[in-house]
Amino acid sequence: MTPETPGTHKTPAVLFVCSKNGGKSQLAAGLMNQLANGAVSVYSAGTKPGKSLNPQAVESLTELGVDITGEHPKPVADEMLDAVDVVVVLGTEAKLEPRDGTRFEVWETDEPSERGIEGMERMRLVRDDIKARVQKLYAEIAGN
Repeated sequence: MTPETPGTHKTPAVLFVCSKNGGKSQLAAGLMNQLANGAVSVYSAGTKPGKSLNPQAVESLTELGVDITGEHPKPVADEMLDAVDVVVVLGTEAKLEPRDGTRFEVWETDEPSERGIEGMERMRLVRDDIKARVQKLYAEIAGN
């Protein structure tokens, strides 16, 4: 593969953001990485990063063959925002201002706990909701 020359296709880049960067944004990033297989640059971050990943989020991805064990919560950084074409905020807790020239979406994801569903059953429903949205976004940005 030759280095990219001006005017050639640029790899699309996406930043997934939630508040703690331990669950939803990590789910979205892991699912996008699996789906895109290198065709999209994927970042995840949190507006108020937690200390660790949600173990149920990690397990729910492992069930689909996605390994995010090397990941850790990270803060949203200007360098990330400057590097991406699309910013997706997952859930309503994280607040982030849209930037000019960057596609900005807020995904109000399914929250099964509001229906009394907890534990791994809850996490699988959240994961599957995010997976469907990631597939749609990937089709749009990868031109598939």
